[in-house]
Amino acid sequence: MATYVRLSVEGTEAEAGAPAADRLLAGAPQFRSWNLDEDGNGLYAGIWEATPGKWRIAYDEWEYFHILSGYSVVSEDGGEVFHLKAGDRMILRPGFKGTWEVIETTRKDYVIRL
Repeated sequence: MATYVRLSVEGTEAEAGAPAADRLLAGAPQFRSWNLDEDGNGLYAGIWEATPGKWRIAYDEWEYFHILSGYSVVSEDGGEVFHLKAGDRMILRPGFKGTWEVIETTRKDYVIRL
């Protein structure tokens, strides 16, 4: 088994998805996820893409991400508003609640720890 993983979607089929109906606030966003690594102990890494729309988010997990392209706005309930574009990085910790709004189709790479 290799001791490295390249974060490339080349040769990997995307999983399709969308926000749960009870979380959707606007639009009809569609997700594509390329889950490229999973260690079996709750650590995941890959690339995620979403088309325009807005939905509620609630994190039970810890996530680091780096925006590769597009423009999104993440808003914390009762708190900060984050305008995210290519090159921006962020960590969302368990307990973060708010909304994610994709203004321009957004692609990010991520590492999630459950």
